[in-house]
Formats: sequence, C-alpha cells, structure tokens
Amino acid sequence: MTVSKGGIYKRFFKRPMDFMLSLVAIIVLSPVLLVVAILVRTKLGSPVLFKQERPGLKEEIFLMYKFRTMTDRKDSEGKLLPDSIRLTKFGRILRSTSLDELPGLFNILNGDMSIIGPRPLLVQYLPLYNEQQKHRHDVRPGLSGLAQVSGRNAISWEDKFKLDVKYIKEVSFIGDCKIIFLTLKKVFVREGISSETAATMEYFEGSKETEDC
Repeated sequence: MTVSKGGIYKRFFKRPMDFMLSLVAIIVLSPVLLVVAILVRTKLGSPVLFKQERPGLKEEIFLMYKFRTMTDRKDSEGKLLPDSIRLTKFGRILRSTSLDELPGLFNILNGDMSIIGPRPLLVQYLPLYNEQQKHRHDVRPGLSGLAQVSGRNAISWEDKFKLDVKYIKEVSFIGDCKIIFLTLKKVFVREGISSETAATMEYFEGSKETEDC
C-alpha cells in the first residue's frame, strides 16, 4: 500500500519532532515557566497548575496541565461562580498571551499531546459529537491547531469542528509549520481569545448540523 508524504510524516516524524521541540522549548522557556508559576502562586494562590482530564488520541483520557487563571470563588450554595467572575485580570493576561498553555509542553513531551492538532476538549463532550466530529480523536490533540489560527474562541463550535476534521485529512509537515507560524502571530496580536457570548467559550451542547462536516 502506498503511503502519502503526509502519511509518512504523521506516522514516522510528527511524534519525534513533537518530543524534540517540546524538550527544547521547556529548557529554553524554563525561566518563563518559573516566573509565571511564582506570579500565579502570589496572585491566585495554590494550586499553581490547573489539571483536568481530557480525551486524547483514540479518546483515551489523560490529565492536561495549564497554569491556573481563575479563582475558586463560590456562591452561597457552594457552586463555582461563572467563568466571567472567576477569571481575574491577571488570568486574562495569561490567556491572551497564551502563557497559561506553557505547562502543556509537558503533555507533549509525555506523548499525550502534539504541538499541532485539534484542541483537547471536555470529557463530557464525547457523547455529543456526530460521526464526522469524532474523527478529531484520530490524532493526538494539539497545543494549537487549525481552528485556533482560524479564529480560536471567536468562531462557532460547528466551524471549529470542521477545521479540526480538515486538519486531520490534510496533516503535513508544511501545514504544521504554517500553523506554528500563525499561532505565534496570533499570540502577539491577541485575536480570538473570547467568544461573543462568554468570557472564554460557551459550552458545546451538541451539533446543530446533521450533514457531514
């Protein structure tokens, strides 16, 4: 069976490249990681890291790491307040600069994530995907992806999933390099941090479209 150039890259080179680049990035950015960790501990308290189970390759669950950006403020019934209230000014800065994502480099090093791929979403979304959207788990989730450089949280869930599937069908070395470049550009411009209806991104409640993505 003939394997395309993109298939060769995905099967034999993407994971080694992820490992090497994440290792180099952790070493180079270690002073930044330390400073951000200290600031999070000072401004938001403990824990410094936000840890949450997310589905990865083949829907296998892993523990994703990010720097904490929200407080643990709760209402009188002990329920967490909305994101818009718990997300602090300092947290917004971390998110807009994507500094909160830096601990994800350890997820990449460990093999749970890739540098580029569909973003790992909430576990409770798994039963809500249609057949096409489920293909987003055919590859490792990414620190950034085609959907992120095409609008990040400012585009709809439907458009985001279509871009995820498009990426999986067309994954290539050149494509990944382009997304990395566009990601760095987005970070500096700080575009698409929030949706139009929520402080971060509204919850996915199921696909509104029945046709193929």
